[in-house]
Amino acid sequence: MTRLLGIDLGERRIGLAVGDTRSLTSRALATIRRDSAERGVETLARIIREQRIDALVVGLPLLPGGSEGAQADATRAWVNEVAARLGLPFTYRDERGTSVAAEADLGPLARGRSGGVPSMAARRQRRSRIDREAARRIVQAEMDAGVLVRP
Repeated sequence: MTRLLGIDLGERRIGLAVGDTRSLTSRALATIRRDSAERGVETLARIIREQRIDALVVGLPLLPGGSEGAQADATRAWVNEVAARLGLPFTYRDERGTSVAAEADLGPLARGRSGGVPSMAARRQRRSRIDREAARRIVQAEMDAGVLVRP
C-alpha cells in the first residue's frame, strides 16, 4: 500500500489530501462539495482513480475527552453509506485539533480590498483551504503513527 486519501468530512464540504507511505509525505489535494451519497461516491471514485489511492483515512471528530458524540456517529454513517461503496479499506483517525491547527497556520484572514470585511468568496476560499489542510494533517498523522490501514 502506498497511497492514502485523507478525508476531513464536514457538513457542507469534504477536504481531501493524499499521503504517500513510501516517502511518508502528504499534500493537500482538493475540497469538494458534500452532495448526495451517489454524487459523493462518483466524485471520490474519480479522484481515487486519478490519484491511484489504495486506502482511505477518515477523520473522526471525537469529543474533547476522547469519546464519540453525534458528529462521530454522523461520520460513521457517512462511511457506511459512501466510503464502503468505494471498495477500499479504510480507517478512522482522531481529527481533534486539525482544523484549528490548519487555521492557525494560515494566519488571520486578510481584510477586504477597501480595508473592510473580507468578501464572501474570500471567506469560502479560506474555509476550503482549511478543510484541505485538515485532511492533510489527518493522513499525515496516520502515517506518523506507523499503523497503516490494511486491506
